[in-house]
Amino acid sequence: MDWSVLTTIIAALAGISGILLGWHGKTKSYRDEVAKEATADASLQTDVSYIKTGIVDIRVDIREIGKRMDGLSERITRVEESAKQAHKRLDKLEDK
Repeated sequence: MDWSVLTTIIAALAGISGILLGWHGKTKSYRDEVAKEATADASLQTDVSYIKTGIVDIRVDIREIGKRMDGLSERITRVEESAKQAHKRLDKLEDK
């Protein structure tokens, strides 16, 4: 066998193996990239869901605080009226 034919065959095999290894590496890299993106998307989706839940909780808390404020406002009005009446009674006692 001639050395030039053997060299040509080895070069061809090296070229084909290089192409196959490159293709395999690129495919693996693409799969890894897709997996990373999917993980990032899932993490982002979870974070958004957590934020939505937090917002709903905050809205519920704000409604409860509003109800409490309305109750306190009503109670303050009653106390002010009671204090006003008490002052009137004290003024009557002082006048006597």
